[in-house]
Amino acid sequence: MARIELLAPARDLECGKTAINCGADAVYIGAPRFGARAAAGNPVEDIAALSTYAHRYWARVYVTLNTLLRDDEIAGAVRLAWELYEAGVDGLIIQDPGLLECRLPPLPLIASTQMHNHTPERVAFLEAVGFTRAILARELDLEAVRAVHRAAPRIELEFFVHGALCVCYSGQCLLSYALGGRSGNRGECAQPCRKPYTLVEAEGRALVRGRHLLSTRDLNLSDDLAALLDAGVTSFKIEGRLKDATYVANTVAHYSALLDSSGVKRASSGRSTPGFTPDPAKSFNRGFTTCFLHGRGEPVGSHATPKATGEQIGRVASVHGDSVSLQGAGAIAPGDGVCWFDGDGRLRGARVNAVRGGTVVLEAPEGPAAGTVIYRNHDRRFVESVRAARPSRRIGVAFTVLADRIAAEDEDGIRTEVQLPGAQPAEKPEAAAESIRRQLAKTGGTEFACASVAIACTPPPFLPVAALNAARRDVLDKLRSAREAARPRQPGGIVPNSAPFPKTELSYLGNVLNRYAEAFYRRHGVVNIEPAAESGLDLRGRKVMTMRYCLKHELGWCPRFGGKKGPQEPLALIDAEGRRLELRFDCRRCEMEVIYAR
Repeated sequence: MARIELLAPARDLECGKTAINCGADAVYIGAPRFGARAAAGNPVEDIAALSTYAHRYWARVYVTLNTLLRDDEIAGAVRLAWELYEAGVDGLIIQDPGLLECRLPPLPLIASTQMHNHTPERVAFLEAVGFTRAILARELDLEAVRAVHRAAPRIELEFFVHGALCVCYSGQCLLSYALGGRSGNRGECAQPCRKPYTLVEAEGRALVRGRHLLSTRDLNLSDDLAALLDAGVTSFKIEGRLKDATYVANTVAHYSALLDSSGVKRASSGRSTPGFTPDPAKSFNRGFTTCFLHGRGEPVGSHATPKATGEQIGRVASVHGDSVSLQGAGAIAPGDGVCWFDGDGRLRGARVNAVRGGTVVLEAPEGPAAGTVIYRNHDRRFVESVRAARPSRRIGVAFTVLADRIAAEDEDGIRTEVQLPGAQPAEKPEAAAESIRRQLAKTGGTEFACASVAIACTPPPFLPVAALNAARRDVLDKLRSAREAARPRQPGGIVPNSAPFPKTELSYLGNVLNRYAEAFYRRHGVVNIEPAAESGLDLRGRKVMTMRYCLKHELGWCPRFGGKKGPQEPLALIDAEGRRLELRFDCRRCEMEVIYAR
Protein backbone atom coordinates (compact mmCIF):
# COMPACT_ATOMS: atom_id res chain seq x y z
CA MET A 1 0.00 0.00 0.00
CA ALA A 2 1.33 3.42 -0.98
CA ARG A 3 2.37 5.74 1.78
CA ILE A 4 0.48 9.03 1.77
CA GLU A 5 2.25 12.36 1.63
CA LEU A 6 1.16 15.76 2.92
CA LEU A 7 3.18 18.26 0.90
CA ALA A 8 3.65 21.78 2.28
CA PRO A 9 5.01 25.03 0.86
CA ALA A 10 8.19 26.58 2.23
CA ARG A 11 8.86 30.21 1.49
CA ASP A 12 12.15 29.88 3.35
CA LEU A 13 14.06 27.71 5.83
CA GLU A 14 11.91 28.84 8.76
CA CYS A 15 8.66 27.98 6.95
CA GLY A 16 10.09 24.63 5.91
CA LYS A 17 11.01 23.64 9.44
CA THR A 18 7.63 24.84 10.68
CA ALA A 19 5.90 22.65 8.11
CA ILE A 20 7.92 19.59 9.14
CA ASN A 21 7.26 20.22 12.84
CA CYS A 22 3.53 20.57 12.21
CA GLY A 23 3.27 17.29 10.35
CA ALA A 24 4.27 17.68 6.70
CA ASP A 25 5.68 14.57 5.05
CA ALA A 26 7.43 16.72 2.45
CA VAL A 27 8.01 20.35 1.57
CA TYR A 28 8.63 22.15 -1.70
CA ILE A 29 10.88 25.18 -1.80
CA GLY A 30 12.25 27.56 -4.41
CA ALA A 31 15.87 27.47 -5.55
CA PRO A 32 17.89 30.68 -5.98
CA ARG A 33 16.75 30.88 -9.62
CA PHE A 34 14.33 29.32 -12.08
CA GLY A 35 11.41 28.79 -9.68
CA ALA A 36 7.83 29.67 -10.64
CA ARG A 37 7.76 32.22 -7.79
CA ALA A 38 10.67 34.54 -8.52
CA ALA A 39 10.14 36.28 -5.17
CA ALA A 40 10.53 33.02 -3.22
CA GLY A 41 14.09 31.91 -4.01
CA ASN A 42 16.41 30.48 -1.36
CA PRO A 43 20.18 29.94 -1.04
CA VAL A 44 21.37 26.39 -1.67
CA GLU A 45 22.86 26.42 1.84
CA ASP A 46 19.41 26.95 3.37
CA ILE A 47 17.94 24.19 1.21
CA ALA A 48 20.72 21.86 2.40
CA ALA A 49 19.93 22.73 6.03
CA LEU A 50 16.23 22.08 5.44
CA SER A 51 17.00 18.72 3.82
CA THR A 52 19.11 17.65 6.78
CA TYR A 53 16.33 18.63 9.18
CA ALA A 54 13.57 16.95 7.16
CA HIS A 55 15.52 13.72 6.75
CA ARG A 56 15.52 13.13 10.50
CA TYR A 57 11.87 12.26 10.05
CA TRP A 58 12.24 10.64 6.63
CA ALA A 59 10.43 13.67 5.24
CA ARG A 60 11.43 14.88 1.79
CA VAL A 61 12.43 18.19 0.21
CA TYR A 62 11.51 18.97 -3.39
CA VAL A 63 12.92 22.01 -5.16
CA THR A 64 11.18 24.04 -7.84
CA LEU A 65 13.06 24.60 -11.09
CA ASN A 66 9.79 25.07 -12.90
CA THR A 67 10.16 27.98 -15.27
CA LEU A 68 10.65 28.06 -19.01
CA LEU A 69 14.31 28.49 -19.82
CA ARG A 70 16.11 30.39 -22.56
CA ASP A 71 19.00 28.75 -24.36
CA ASP A 72 21.52 30.76 -22.37
CA GLU A 73 19.98 29.59 -19.08
CA ILE A 74 20.00 25.83 -19.62
CA ALA A 75 23.62 25.31 -18.54
CA GLY A 76 23.06 27.34 -15.36
CA ALA A 77 19.91 25.39 -14.53
CA VAL A 78 21.76 22.09 -14.94
CA ARG A 79 24.61 23.28 -12.71
CA LEU A 80 22.06 24.33 -10.10
CA ALA A 81 20.39 20.91 -10.31
CA TRP A 82 23.70 19.26 -9.47
CA GLU A 83 24.28 21.68 -6.59
CA LEU A 84 20.87 20.76 -5.21
CA TYR A 85 21.68 17.07 -5.59
CA GLU A 86 24.84 17.60 -3.53
CA ALA A 87 22.71 19.51 -0.99
CA GLY A 88 20.66 16.36 -0.42
CA VAL A 89 17.29 17.25 -1.94
CA ASP A 90 14.84 14.50 -2.85
CA GLY A 91 13.44 15.65 -6.17
CA LEU A 92 13.19 18.43 -8.73
CA ILE A 93 9.95 20.01 -9.94
CA ILE A 94 10.41 21.10 -13.54
CA GLN A 95 8.36 22.63 -16.34
CA ASP A 96 10.86 22.84 -19.20
CA PRO A 97 11.36 19.46 -20.93
CA GLY A 98 14.55 20.82 -22.44
CA LEU A 99 16.22 19.79 -19.19
CA LEU A 100 15.56 16.15 -20.11
CA GLU A 101 18.00 16.56 -23.00
CA CYS A 102 20.77 17.41 -20.53
CA ARG A 103 22.88 15.45 -18.08
CA LEU A 104 20.85 15.84 -14.92
CA PRO A 105 21.67 14.33 -11.51
CA PRO A 106 19.96 11.03 -10.60
CA LEU A 107 17.06 12.71 -8.83
CA PRO A 108 13.36 11.97 -9.21
CA LEU A 109 11.75 14.43 -11.61
CA ILE A 110 8.31 15.84 -10.88
CA ALA A 111 6.27 17.31 -13.72
CA SER A 112 5.06 20.74 -12.64
CA THR A 113 1.37 21.49 -13.04
CA GLN A 114 2.60 24.13 -15.52
CA MET A 115 3.25 21.26 -17.95
CA HIS A 116 -0.55 21.25 -18.34
CA ASN A 117 -1.11 17.80 -16.84
CA HIS A 118 -4.82 17.57 -17.55
CA THR A 119 -5.39 14.48 -19.70
CA PRO A 120 -4.62 10.76 -19.35
CA GLU A 121 -2.60 10.88 -22.57
CA ARG A 122 -0.30 13.66 -21.38
CA VAL A 123 0.34 12.05 -17.99
CA ALA A 124 0.91 8.63 -19.58
CA PHE A 125 3.55 10.28 -21.77
CA LEU A 126 5.24 11.76 -18.71
CA GLU A 127 5.31 8.31 -17.16
CA ALA A 128 6.79 6.84 -20.35
CA VAL A 129 9.68 9.33 -20.50
CA GLY A 130 10.65 8.74 -16.89
CA PHE A 131 8.94 11.27 -14.65
CA THR A 132 8.39 9.94 -11.14
CA ARG A 133 5.40 12.15 -10.41
CA ALA A 134 2.92 14.46 -12.11
CA ILE A 135 1.26 17.40 -10.41
CA LEU A 136 -2.25 17.33 -11.81
CA ALA A 137 -4.19 20.32 -13.08
CA ARG A 138 -6.40 21.82 -10.38
CA GLU A 139 -9.40 21.76 -12.72
CA LEU A 140 -9.76 17.98 -12.81
CA ASP A 141 -12.80 16.29 -11.34
CA LEU A 142 -12.61 12.95 -9.55
CA GLU A 143 -13.48 10.88 -12.60
CA ALA A 144 -10.75 12.65 -14.59
CA VAL A 145 -8.24 11.85 -11.84
CA ARG A 146 -9.30 8.20 -11.96
CA ALA A 147 -8.88 8.17 -15.73
CA VAL A 148 -5.34 9.54 -15.40
CA HIS A 149 -4.50 6.90 -12.79
CA ARG A 150 -5.83 4.12 -15.04
CA ALA A 151 -3.78 5.37 -17.99
CA ALA A 152 -0.58 5.88 -15.97
CA PRO A 153 -0.72 3.59 -12.94
CA ARG A 154 3.01 3.73 -12.12
CA ILE A 155 3.48 7.48 -11.90
CA GLU A 156 2.72 9.19 -8.58
CA LEU A 157 -0.14 11.68 -8.66
CA GLU A 158 0.06 14.93 -6.72
CA PHE A 159 -3.02 17.10 -6.29
CA PHE A 160 -3.60 20.55 -4.80
CA VAL A 161 -5.97 20.42 -1.83
CA HIS A 162 -5.69 23.91 -0.35
CA GLY A 163 -4.81 27.49 -1.24
CA ALA A 164 -5.04 30.00 -4.05
CA LEU A 165 -6.34 28.92 -7.45
CA CYS A 166 -5.06 29.99 -10.84
CA VAL A 167 -8.13 30.81 -12.91
CA CYS A 168 -6.41 29.57 -16.07
CA TYR A 169 -4.96 26.15 -16.76
CA SER A 170 -1.43 26.38 -15.33
CA GLY A 171 1.21 26.85 -17.99
CA GLN A 172 -1.41 28.15 -20.44
CA CYS A 173 -1.76 31.64 -18.99
CA LEU A 174 -0.09 34.42 -20.97
CA LEU A 175 -2.22 37.31 -19.74
CA SER A 176 0.45 38.81 -17.50
CA TYR A 177 3.01 38.56 -20.29
CA ALA A 178 0.63 40.04 -22.87
CA LEU A 179 -0.37 43.00 -20.70
CA GLY A 180 2.95 43.87 -19.09
CA GLY A 181 5.74 41.59 -20.26
CA ARG A 182 5.85 39.61 -17.00
CA SER A 183 5.54 35.92 -17.77
CA GLY A 184 3.97 33.53 -15.30
CA ASN A 185 5.85 30.74 -17.09
CA ARG A 186 9.03 32.59 -16.12
CA GLY A 187 8.04 33.08 -12.48
CA GLU A 188 7.01 36.73 -12.81
CA CYS A 189 3.20 36.70 -12.89
CA ALA A 190 1.69 40.11 -12.07
CA GLN A 191 -1.72 38.53 -11.34
CA PRO A 192 -3.86 40.60 -13.71
CA CYS A 193 -6.61 38.02 -13.07
CA ARG A 194 -7.14 39.68 -9.68
CA LYS A 195 -7.81 43.13 -11.23
CA PRO A 196 -11.25 44.69 -11.74
CA TYR A 197 -12.86 44.44 -15.17
CA THR A 198 -15.99 45.67 -16.87
CA LEU A 199 -17.92 43.07 -18.85
CA VAL A 200 -19.45 44.33 -22.10
CA GLU A 201 -21.70 42.68 -24.68
CA ALA A 202 -21.44 42.74 -28.48
CA GLU A 203 -22.68 46.29 -28.91
CA GLY A 204 -20.49 47.66 -26.14
CA ARG A 205 -23.13 47.94 -23.41
CA ALA A 206 -21.68 47.38 -19.95
CA LEU A 207 -23.19 44.39 -18.21
CA VAL A 208 -21.06 44.37 -15.05
CA ARG A 209 -18.83 47.26 -14.03
CA GLY A 210 -15.58 47.24 -12.08
CA ARG A 211 -15.80 43.73 -10.65
CA HIS A 212 -13.00 41.20 -10.16
CA LEU A 213 -14.51 38.88 -12.73
CA LEU A 214 -11.48 36.59 -13.14
CA SER A 215 -10.67 36.33 -9.44
CA THR A 216 -11.42 32.99 -7.80
CA ARG A 217 -11.99 31.78 -4.28
CA ASP A 218 -9.41 29.59 -2.57
CA LEU A 219 -9.35 25.81 -2.66
CA ASN A 220 -10.28 23.72 0.38
CA LEU A 221 -10.64 19.96 -0.08
CA SER A 222 -10.64 19.06 3.61
CA ASP A 223 -13.69 16.85 3.13
CA ASP A 224 -12.42 15.13 -0.01
CA LEU A 225 -9.15 13.48 0.98
CA ALA A 226 -10.61 9.97 1.08
CA ALA A 227 -12.18 10.41 -2.36
CA LEU A 228 -8.88 11.62 -3.80
CA LEU A 229 -7.07 8.66 -2.25
CA ASP A 230 -9.57 6.33 -3.86
CA ALA A 231 -8.99 8.06 -7.21
CA GLY A 232 -5.23 7.41 -7.06
CA VAL A 233 -3.75 10.54 -5.47
CA THR A 234 -0.89 9.88 -3.03
CA SER A 235 0.43 13.40 -2.44
CA PHE A 236 -1.82 16.16 -1.07
CA LYS A 237 -0.38 19.58 -1.83
CA ILE A 238 -0.94 22.87 -0.02
CA GLU A 239 -0.38 25.98 -2.14
CA GLY A 240 1.48 28.97 -0.73
CA ARG A 241 5.21 29.48 -1.28
CA LEU A 242 4.68 33.20 -0.70
CA LYS A 243 2.79 32.69 2.56
CA ASP A 244 4.30 33.16 6.03
CA ALA A 245 5.05 30.61 8.74
CA THR A 246 1.74 31.25 10.55
CA TYR A 247 -0.24 30.27 7.46
CA VAL A 248 1.95 27.23 6.91
CA ALA A 249 1.64 26.06 10.53
CA ASN A 250 -2.14 26.42 10.55
CA THR A 251 -2.89 24.70 7.24
CA VAL A 252 -0.35 21.91 7.69
CA ALA A 253 -1.53 21.11 11.23
CA HIS A 254 -5.12 21.01 9.96
CA TYR A 255 -4.49 18.56 7.12
CA SER A 256 -2.04 16.48 9.15
CA ALA A 257 -4.71 15.94 11.80
CA LEU A 258 -7.22 14.91 9.12
CA LEU A 259 -4.82 12.35 7.65
CA ASP A 260 -3.87 10.98 11.05
CA SER A 261 -7.51 10.53 11.99
CA SER A 262 -8.14 8.64 8.74
CA GLY A 263 -5.64 5.94 9.67
CA VAL A 264 -3.60 6.11 6.45
CA LYS A 265 0.08 5.18 6.51
CA ARG A 266 2.07 8.41 6.35
CA ALA A 267 5.18 8.79 4.21
CA SER A 268 7.35 10.10 7.05
CA SER A 269 7.99 9.30 10.70
CA GLY A 270 6.95 10.81 13.99
CA ARG A 271 3.86 12.38 15.43
CA SER A 272 3.41 16.16 15.54
CA THR A 273 2.00 18.27 18.33
CA PRO A 274 1.32 21.75 16.94
CA GLY A 275 0.56 23.40 20.29
CA PHE A 276 -2.59 25.14 19.00
CA THR A 277 -5.94 24.17 17.50
CA PRO A 278 -5.76 24.68 13.73
CA ASP A 279 -8.52 26.43 11.83
CA PRO A 280 -7.92 27.14 8.12
CA ALA A 281 -10.72 29.72 8.09
CA LYS A 282 -8.51 31.90 10.31
CA SER A 283 -5.75 32.14 7.69
CA PHE A 284 -5.83 34.16 4.48
CA ASN A 285 -8.55 33.03 2.12
CA ARG A 286 -11.00 34.55 -0.34
CA GLY A 287 -13.75 32.18 0.68
CA PHE A 288 -13.47 28.48 -0.01
CA THR A 289 -14.41 26.30 -2.95
CA THR A 290 -13.93 22.69 -4.04
CA CYS A 291 -13.31 24.04 -7.56
CA PHE A 292 -14.48 21.43 -10.11
CA LEU A 293 -13.67 18.30 -8.13
CA HIS A 294 -17.35 17.30 -8.11
CA GLY A 295 -18.18 18.93 -11.42
CA ARG A 296 -19.73 22.34 -11.84
CA GLY A 297 -21.55 23.34 -8.71
CA GLU A 298 -21.55 26.59 -6.81
CA PRO A 299 -19.75 29.58 -8.36
CA VAL A 300 -15.97 29.52 -8.05
CA GLY A 301 -15.40 33.26 -8.42
CA SER A 302 -14.59 35.91 -5.82
CA HIS A 303 -15.89 38.88 -7.76
CA ALA A 304 -16.32 41.40 -4.96
CA THR A 305 -12.66 41.51 -3.97
CA PRO A 306 -9.42 39.56 -4.47
CA LYS A 307 -8.56 40.20 -0.84
CA ALA A 308 -9.41 38.12 2.20
CA THR A 309 -12.62 39.13 3.94
CA GLY A 310 -12.43 36.47 6.66
CA GLU A 311 -15.37 35.35 8.78
CA GLN A 312 -18.65 37.23 9.14
CA ILE A 313 -18.98 38.34 12.77
CA GLY A 314 -21.99 40.62 12.87
CA ARG A 315 -23.94 43.53 11.51
CA VAL A 316 -23.77 47.21 12.49
CA ALA A 317 -26.77 48.11 14.65
CA SER A 318 -25.85 51.76 15.19
CA VAL A 319 -22.96 54.19 14.71
CA HIS A 320 -21.56 56.50 17.41
CA GLY A 321 -18.67 58.57 16.06
CA ASP A 322 -15.69 56.24 15.69
CA SER A 323 -17.47 53.32 17.34
CA VAL A 324 -20.19 50.97 16.19
CA SER A 325 -22.60 48.65 17.96
CA LEU A 326 -22.67 45.15 16.47
CA GLN A 327 -25.49 42.65 16.43
CA GLY A 328 -24.44 39.01 16.72
CA ALA A 329 -20.75 39.81 17.07
CA GLY A 330 -18.43 36.97 18.02
CA ALA A 331 -15.58 37.20 20.49
CA ILE A 332 -13.99 40.20 18.85
CA ALA A 333 -10.97 41.77 20.62
CA PRO A 334 -8.71 44.82 20.41
CA GLY A 335 -6.10 44.34 17.71
CA ASP A 336 -8.41 42.37 15.44
CA GLY A 337 -8.76 43.42 11.83
CA VAL A 338 -12.25 43.93 10.43
CA CYS A 339 -13.58 44.84 7.00
CA TRP A 340 -16.81 45.62 5.20
CA PHE A 341 -18.14 46.70 1.82
CA ASP A 342 -19.18 50.34 1.57
CA GLY A 343 -22.14 51.68 -0.36
CA ASP A 344 -20.16 51.61 -3.61
CA GLY A 345 -19.16 47.98 -3.13
CA ARG A 346 -15.55 48.80 -2.23
CA LEU A 347 -13.84 46.82 0.50
CA ARG A 348 -12.92 48.91 3.54
CA GLY A 349 -10.98 47.87 6.60
CA ALA A 350 -10.01 48.97 10.08
CA ARG A 351 -8.29 47.80 13.22
CA VAL A 352 -10.27 47.34 16.43
CA ASN A 353 -8.97 49.76 19.06
CA ALA A 354 -11.26 48.80 21.92
CA VAL A 355 -14.33 46.72 22.77
CA ARG A 356 -16.83 47.86 25.40
CA GLY A 357 -19.72 45.46 25.67
CA GLY A 358 -21.32 45.32 22.26
CA THR A 359 -19.63 48.53 21.13
CA VAL A 360 -16.50 48.32 18.99
CA VAL A 361 -14.15 51.31 18.60
CA LEU A 362 -12.54 51.29 15.16
CA GLU A 363 -9.41 52.96 13.88
CA ALA A 364 -11.10 54.30 10.76
CA PRO A 365 -11.95 57.86 9.69
CA GLU A 366 -14.90 56.59 7.61
CA GLY A 367 -16.52 53.71 9.41
CA PRO A 368 -19.33 51.44 8.27
CA ALA A 369 -22.93 52.59 8.08
CA ALA A 370 -25.77 51.06 10.06
CA GLY A 371 -26.87 47.73 8.64
CA THR A 372 -23.43 46.92 7.17
CA VAL A 373 -22.18 43.34 7.49
CA ILE A 374 -18.83 43.19 9.32
CA TYR A 375 -16.15 40.55 8.71
CA ARG A 376 -13.06 39.75 10.75
CA ASN A 377 -10.04 39.13 8.53
CA HIS A 378 -7.44 39.14 11.31
CA ASP A 379 -8.02 37.28 14.57
CA ARG A 380 -5.25 38.67 16.75
CA ARG A 381 -5.58 36.12 19.53
CA PHE A 382 -5.58 33.19 17.14
CA VAL A 383 -2.52 34.48 15.28
CA GLU A 384 -0.72 35.07 18.57
CA SER A 385 -1.55 31.55 19.72
CA VAL A 386 -0.01 30.10 16.55
CA ARG A 387 3.08 32.29 16.80
CA ALA A 388 3.53 31.49 20.47
CA ALA A 389 3.16 27.75 19.94
CA ARG A 390 6.22 25.55 19.88
CA PRO A 391 5.27 22.75 17.50
CA SER A 392 7.14 19.53 18.16
CA ARG A 393 7.57 16.32 16.27
CA ARG A 394 8.82 13.18 17.94
CA ILE A 395 9.64 9.68 16.73
CA GLY A 396 8.56 7.04 19.23
CA VAL A 397 11.34 4.84 20.63
CA ALA A 398 10.96 1.66 22.66
CA PHE A 399 13.90 0.98 24.99
CA THR A 400 14.83 -2.50 26.14
CA VAL A 401 17.26 -2.88 29.04
CA LEU A 402 19.28 -6.07 29.43
CA ALA A 403 21.92 -6.98 31.99
CA ASP A 404 24.79 -5.55 29.96
CA ARG A 405 23.24 -3.37 27.23
CA ILE A 406 20.42 -1.04 26.19
CA ALA A 407 18.55 -1.43 22.88
CA ALA A 408 16.40 1.19 21.15
CA GLU A 409 13.87 0.46 18.42
CA ASP A 410 11.94 3.22 16.65
CA GLU A 411 8.47 3.17 15.12
CA ASP A 412 9.94 2.18 11.73
CA GLY A 413 11.59 -0.94 13.15
CA ILE A 414 15.13 0.47 13.14
CA ARG A 415 17.03 -1.04 16.08
CA THR A 416 20.36 -0.19 17.71
CA GLU A 417 22.02 -1.05 20.99
CA VAL A 418 24.97 -0.04 23.18
CA GLN A 419 26.86 -1.88 25.86
CA LEU A 420 26.64 -0.93 29.54
CA PRO A 421 30.24 -1.22 30.77
CA GLY A 422 30.51 -1.61 34.52
CA ALA A 423 26.86 -2.55 35.03
CA GLN A 424 26.23 -4.68 38.09
CA PRO A 425 23.10 -6.49 39.30
CA ALA A 426 21.17 -3.97 41.40
CA GLU A 427 21.04 -4.52 45.11
CA LYS A 428 17.85 -2.43 45.21
CA PRO A 429 15.93 -3.61 42.12
CA GLU A 430 12.92 -1.31 42.46
CA ALA A 431 15.04 1.82 42.88
CA ALA A 432 17.29 0.80 39.99
CA ALA A 433 14.30 0.16 37.71
CA GLU A 434 12.78 3.53 38.59
CA SER A 435 16.08 5.27 37.87
CA ILE A 436 16.37 3.52 34.49
CA ARG A 437 12.84 4.49 33.45
CA ARG A 438 13.26 8.09 34.60
CA GLN A 439 16.57 8.66 32.80
CA LEU A 440 15.62 6.93 29.55
CA ALA A 441 12.46 9.05 29.35
CA LYS A 442 14.59 12.21 29.19
CA THR A 443 15.04 12.41 25.44
CA GLY A 444 15.29 16.19 25.78
CA GLY A 445 15.36 18.33 22.66
CA THR A 446 16.00 15.41 20.29
CA GLU A 447 13.63 14.19 17.61
CA PHE A 448 12.91 11.10 19.72
CA ALA A 449 10.34 10.42 22.44
CA CYS A 450 10.38 7.52 24.84
CA ALA A 451 7.40 5.32 24.01
CA SER A 452 8.20 2.55 26.48
CA VAL A 453 10.92 1.04 28.64
CA ALA A 454 11.11 -2.72 29.07
CA ILE A 455 13.52 -4.19 31.62
CA ALA A 456 14.25 -7.67 30.33
CA CYS A 457 16.47 -8.99 33.11
CA THR A 458 16.13 -9.77 36.79
CA PRO A 459 17.43 -8.03 38.72
CA PRO A 460 17.89 -4.90 36.62
CA PRO A 461 21.41 -3.53 36.19
CA PHE A 462 22.65 -0.74 38.41
CA LEU A 463 24.37 2.24 36.84
CA PRO A 464 24.98 5.77 38.09
CA VAL A 465 22.69 8.43 36.64
CA ALA A 466 25.54 9.91 34.58
CA ALA A 467 26.22 6.50 33.01
CA LEU A 468 22.55 5.98 32.19
CA ASN A 469 22.36 9.40 30.56
CA ALA A 470 25.48 8.69 28.52
CA ALA A 471 24.05 5.33 27.40
CA ARG A 472 20.79 6.98 26.36
CA ARG A 473 22.65 9.60 24.32
CA ASP A 474 24.85 6.97 22.69
CA VAL A 475 22.04 4.62 21.72
CA LEU A 476 19.98 7.50 20.27
CA ASP A 477 23.02 8.78 18.33
CA LYS A 478 23.44 5.31 16.87
CA LEU A 479 19.72 5.17 16.11
CA ARG A 480 19.92 8.52 14.30
CA SER A 481 22.78 7.24 12.14
CA ALA A 482 20.97 3.95 11.48
CA ARG A 483 17.84 5.83 10.45
CA GLU A 484 19.81 7.91 7.96
CA ALA A 485 21.34 4.77 6.50
CA ALA A 486 17.90 3.15 6.22
CA ARG A 487 16.06 6.25 4.99
CA PRO A 488 13.98 5.42 1.92
CA ARG A 489 15.49 7.01 -1.16
CA GLN A 490 13.63 7.22 -4.42
CA PRO A 491 15.60 6.38 -7.55
CA GLY A 492 15.73 8.99 -10.27
CA GLY A 493 17.21 9.74 -13.63
CA ILE A 494 15.82 9.82 -17.15
CA VAL A 495 16.63 7.24 -19.81
CA PRO A 496 16.04 8.90 -23.21
CA ASN A 497 13.53 7.12 -25.43
CA SER A 498 11.23 7.87 -28.34
CA ALA A 499 7.81 7.38 -26.73
CA PRO A 500 5.33 9.30 -28.90
CA PHE A 501 3.96 12.60 -27.63
CA PRO A 502 0.13 12.79 -27.88
CA LYS A 503 0.36 15.50 -30.57
CA THR A 504 2.45 15.99 -33.69
CA GLU A 505 2.11 19.78 -33.67
CA LEU A 506 2.72 22.35 -30.93
CA SER A 507 1.58 25.96 -31.07
CA TYR A 508 3.07 28.72 -28.95
CA LEU A 509 1.00 27.23 -26.10
CA GLY A 510 3.38 24.27 -26.12
CA ASN A 511 5.86 26.56 -24.34
CA VAL A 512 8.96 25.62 -26.35
CA LEU A 513 11.43 28.38 -25.55
CA ASN A 514 14.83 26.75 -26.19
CA ARG A 515 16.48 24.41 -28.70
CA TYR A 516 16.75 21.64 -26.09
CA ALA A 517 12.98 21.56 -25.63
CA GLU A 518 12.56 21.57 -29.40
CA ALA A 519 14.93 18.61 -29.70
CA PHE A 520 13.03 16.76 -26.97
CA TYR A 521 9.69 17.10 -28.70
CA ARG A 522 11.07 16.24 -32.13
CA ARG A 523 12.60 13.06 -30.70
CA HIS A 524 9.10 12.19 -29.45
CA GLY A 525 7.44 12.68 -32.81
CA VAL A 526 6.37 16.33 -32.87
CA VAL A 527 6.83 17.69 -36.40
CA ASN A 528 5.66 21.30 -36.33
CA ILE A 529 6.72 23.49 -33.39
CA GLU A 530 5.91 27.16 -32.93
CA PRO A 531 8.15 29.05 -30.45
CA ALA A 532 6.75 29.99 -27.06
CA ALA A 533 5.11 33.38 -26.55
CA GLU A 534 8.09 34.40 -24.41
CA SER A 535 10.27 34.26 -27.53
CA GLY A 536 8.76 37.65 -28.37
CA LEU A 537 5.53 36.80 -30.17
CA ASP A 538 2.98 39.53 -30.74
CA LEU A 539 0.00 38.22 -28.78
CA ARG A 540 -2.59 40.62 -30.14
CA GLY A 541 -5.46 38.59 -31.50
CA ARG A 542 -4.16 35.42 -29.86
CA LYS A 543 -5.49 33.28 -27.06
CA VAL A 544 -3.83 34.12 -23.75
CA MET A 545 -5.96 32.07 -21.33
CA THR A 546 -7.88 28.78 -21.40
CA MET A 547 -9.97 27.86 -18.38
CA ARG A 548 -12.75 25.66 -17.09
CA TYR A 549 -13.88 28.70 -15.14
CA CYS A 550 -16.67 30.25 -17.19
CA LEU A 551 -18.29 33.65 -16.73
CA LYS A 552 -21.51 32.52 -18.37
CA HIS A 553 -21.86 29.86 -15.71
CA GLU A 554 -20.71 32.21 -12.93
CA LEU A 555 -23.30 34.83 -13.89
CA GLY A 556 -26.19 32.38 -14.40
CA TRP A 557 -26.25 32.48 -18.23
CA CYS A 558 -25.28 28.88 -19.00
CA PRO A 559 -28.20 26.96 -20.57
CA ARG A 560 -26.53 23.60 -19.85
CA PHE A 561 -26.92 24.29 -16.15
CA GLY A 562 -30.35 25.86 -16.14
CA GLY A 563 -29.23 29.44 -16.61
CA LYS A 564 -31.31 32.21 -18.11
CA LYS A 565 -30.75 33.52 -21.62
CA GLY A 566 -27.50 35.46 -21.72
CA PRO A 567 -26.58 38.70 -23.47
CA GLN A 568 -25.58 38.96 -27.11
CA GLU A 569 -22.12 37.60 -27.81
CA PRO A 570 -19.25 38.14 -28.28
CA LEU A 571 -18.54 39.32 -24.76
CA ALA A 572 -15.41 41.15 -23.67
CA LEU A 573 -13.62 42.34 -20.55
CA ILE A 574 -12.25 45.88 -20.39
CA ASP A 575 -9.60 46.71 -17.78
CA ALA A 576 -8.93 50.07 -16.11
CA GLU A 577 -6.46 51.02 -18.87
CA GLY A 578 -9.03 50.36 -21.58
CA ARG A 579 -7.44 47.14 -22.83
CA ARG A 580 -9.88 44.67 -24.31
CA LEU A 581 -10.00 40.92 -23.69
CA GLU A 582 -12.47 39.06 -25.88
CA LEU A 583 -14.19 35.98 -24.50
CA ARG A 584 -14.90 32.82 -26.44
CA PHE A 585 -16.97 29.94 -25.12
CA ASP A 586 -16.29 26.37 -26.14
CA CYS A 587 -19.42 24.79 -24.72
CA ARG A 588 -18.59 21.35 -26.12
CA ARG A 589 -15.42 21.26 -24.01
CA CYS A 590 -17.04 23.38 -21.27
CA GLU A 591 -14.19 25.92 -21.40
CA MET A 592 -13.75 29.66 -21.73
CA GLU A 593 -10.96 31.30 -23.71
CA VAL A 594 -9.57 34.82 -23.42
CA ILE A 595 -8.23 36.58 -26.52
CA TYR A 596 -5.95 39.59 -26.17
CA ALA A 597 -7.62 42.05 -28.54
CA ARG A 598 -5.45 45.11 -27.92
